[in-house]
Amino acid sequence: MGKNHNMRSGDYWEGMLSDFVGGKTKLKAQKSSSARLVTVLTCLQFAFAIYATILLYYMSPTIDLRTKPDFSWASRIAQQWKQLMIIPPHVVSRYQEASNSLIQDEISPVRRFTPAEVCENEKIDFEQKKSNDALMIKLKRELYDEVLQFQRKSFGTETLSELMAMKSKWDLKSQKIPKVTVILNHFKRKTLCAQLESLLHQTLPFHHVWVLSFGSPNELSLKRIVDSYNDSRISFISSSYDFKYYGRFQMALQTEADLVYILDDDMIPGRKMLQILSHVAGTEKYKNSVLGSIGRILPFRQKDFTFPSYRKFRSKEAGLYLPDPAYNITIDRIVQADFLSSSWFLSAELVKTLFIETPFTFMTGEDLHLSYQLQKYRNAGSFVLPVDPKDKETWGDSEHRLAYVSETTVIFKDIVQVRDDQWWKALSTGYITQWAAMNPQKIDALFYAHSIEEVKALAPLLDKFRSTVGKKVYIAVSGGSFCPCEDAAAALNWPKMACRERRFKIFDLGVGALSGISNSEVPVVQGVYSSMKGLIKIHNPSVVIALSDLNSDVKKALKMASETSTNGSTLVLLPRSSVPKVLWMADLRSTALPNWNKMRISVNIITQNRVHSLTRLLKSLSDAYYLGDEVPISFNMDSKVDAATIKLVSSFNWPHGPKTLKRRIIQGGLIRAVSESWYPSSDDDYGLLLEDDIEVSPYYYLWIKYALLAYHYDPQVSLPELASISLYTPRLVEVVKERPKWNGTEFFKRIHPNTPYLHQLPCSWGAVFFPKQWKEFYVYMNMRFTEDAKQNPVQIPKSRTNGWQASWKKFLIDMMYLRGYVSLYPNFPGQASFSTNHMEPGAHIASKDNVVKHDKSDFEVPLLKEDFRGLLPGGKMPPASKLPSLNLFNQAVSLKGLKAAGAKLRQDVLACEASEVVMVDHETGLPSRCARF
Repeated sequence: MGKNHNMRSGDYWEGMLSDFVGGKTKLKAQKSSSARLVTVLTCLQFAFAIYATILLYYMSPTIDLRTKPDFSWASRIAQQWKQLMIIPPHVVSRYQEASNSLIQDEISPVRRFTPAEVCENEKIDFEQKKSNDALMIKLKRELYDEVLQFQRKSFGTETLSELMAMKSKWDLKSQKIPKVTVILNHFKRKTLCAQLESLLHQTLPFHHVWVLSFGSPNELSLKRIVDSYNDSRISFISSSYDFKYYGRFQMALQTEADLVYILDDDMIPGRKMLQILSHVAGTEKYKNSVLGSIGRILPFRQKDFTFPSYRKFRSKEAGLYLPDPAYNITIDRIVQADFLSSSWFLSAELVKTLFIETPFTFMTGEDLHLSYQLQKYRNAGSFVLPVDPKDKETWGDSEHRLAYVSETTVIFKDIVQVRDDQWWKALSTGYITQWAAMNPQKIDALFYAHSIEEVKALAPLLDKFRSTVGKKVYIAVSGGSFCPCEDAAAALNWPKMACRERRFKIFDLGVGALSGISNSEVPVVQGVYSSMKGLIKIHNPSVVIALSDLNSDVKKALKMASETSTNGSTLVLLPRSSVPKVLWMADLRSTALPNWNKMRISVNIITQNRVHSLTRLLKSLSDAYYLGDEVPISFNMDSKVDAATIKLVSSFNWPHGPKTLKRRIIQGGLIRAVSESWYPSSDDDYGLLLEDDIEVSPYYYLWIKYALLAYHYDPQVSLPELASISLYTPRLVEVVKERPKWNGTEFFKRIHPNTPYLHQLPCSWGAVFFPKQWKEFYVYMNMRFTEDAKQNPVQIPKSRTNGWQASWKKFLIDMMYLRGYVSLYPNFPGQASFSTNHMEPGAHIASKDNVVKHDKSDFEVPLLKEDFRGLLPGGKMPPASKLPSLNLFNQAVSLKGLKAAGAKLRQDVLACEASEVVMVDHETGLPSRCARF
């Protein structure tokens, strides 16, 4: 095989055979060799020639040896020979030529086409339509101006020149050039060459271009075009399966570039686009954004509180297409859109966000899904870049007409319906559209239910809110396998259509669909948190209401979501059994509701040696409703406490909060036991003081909380005179010597027999005291305490309290009288109350030095065992301005009149005028000055 390389294959074989059979060549062997030997050699040579021909054929790179199992033996030998390079490639080519009867010296290379030979141009006889509808032009322009004005004020909009003047991470001047992968998705249009020509002449060079052909009938011509450019940076990727709109984004996940530019086949970018887009994407303000050239602003709410289709004609509320040449709307400033169309420029890292949630459908809507997911999980915005109208090279679509061809999918009714369903789904699961940003809502409550059982449990309170005039409330359900929306609607006796109509009522978060078959809690927490965060930002509920036995992970998600609210939405977790007991919640103002968790009410028990009485009190406390609040309890025992009492308080289980035991070393008596039993730790710390012979109603805590929210925590209510809330309704006028009987329902029957009222008398048989006034009382009693009552300078006219000795209540009465403070009292039929006094022997009752005889029936009142809400005027707490007020002697006197009576005495710790009362520093309780009332 060492013949001259220039010898043709035919000549070589011919010479070789002639040497052996023609006798032209002189052999070194003996001339007298027999003819037999010559014949054998000739046969061997012929056999070898045949074998070599077959062997070289299978060594050809065009043959797939794996598909020829019948010649596996030849394949193995050929592979070995090829690897060992036994036969040089040039010889192989000559053998192949011989076996195929070729006559040329070498194989000709594959002919490569030029772009000019294979490129086709899109020919569309199209002229941009201009609307002559004056009303529509007016409506669209007005809406665009409103959007732009809002965005200018909220976060600022820049012109193209202003954007390019901003400091950027990617700047050609500083030689910081990003790697940009451009992804072109093609199906039938003939625009690939125009796109490639534009990209090859960009002022900022691209890193790679990936041309995608998924299920395209033009795959071969597209590949031929890519090959014709003969540029290693341009790759062709094809599949017989049509991955539709999401395939290009799936491919984008593979890029190693800094930035990705995804283009529809109808977009021919201007030659400055990569530079402009990269520069803006490198700025601090827009680095966490997706940028494009065409966008849409989704519909605005109509007057009937519904949202129209985004394709509704002759409607301002249908939203905007930006830019919109039909209505002469061009983009001269960067504008935030609800989603982008036709092109997307973003960091490679942000592309991953598109696939956090399963898309609503893979058939359409990738544009909206991208923007929705970016905002929901990355807090990223979608922006349409401005252009220079005089410079087409700054346009994202220099052949802008291609993006406005009438044969687009959005004109088909079924596609429009799918896209309408999709954007509504996004808005109702927390997507803050431009409408939502421009029109922040304010509702009273947003309920959340993770299961159908939770929906049913919350239904009474939800119905009460919805039936209360002026209240606005919605419910969000987890959706999917956890709580299907239509099942939830059925449980609420709502039509199933409520889950599909574009009106705020019930929100299906789709959390069950998101988590799928995963056993991890992460998708659930992520889904609940991200959706509820958006809904809270859109609707600004005063409270977010759920059940306290909610799944712990979901509970954490709700807590995090509510804490993101800048308008003070409060998470309220209610025990199932308490839901029907707090229907009065719907009667509170929306300004009071956020304070639901603000107060801290502690139970403070004064006890010594009445274990039977204490046992009864503790049972009544344990049977009460606490709404899931933390309620600390403390036991305050004097030095002579008996062993039975100590054992009882030590073993008592209190599941509602911490338990504290306090015991005095030196006997202090009732005045010290009560006054030192509690001291507030903050202005939201309230103390309920109970002696051990008191018993409470199961509804006592609800009364306290309702009253505090209605009269103290409502910013629209001013009642600074309120110093305590009584659980007890008195039957006697306590401060008058004759102690006449008194019936509140009879006294107030002209107003309302069961109206709560304000009374200047503090209650010692079950009352909650306010922190500011209690600090004030501590200082006052310290300044006025005397063992001899006659030495006390305060003498209230005609009050038998003037002779009381060593009574904490006497000093509190004096202070409240002098400064015009009042307590809130309940007033129900039969004088039923939230606490009762069993009048058992103690420091005052049945004591030797007490000359007053007590009739138990005058003090022991029935306890309320039923919900009190229905007994109130109109079924709710009356406005603070409608509360009647009584003086110390149960006479009707205005709050101003109460102050006047106290100031008239001029016996307070500061010498004030008759028209002034003492003002104190509420931080310390110390008197500071006199002030006119």
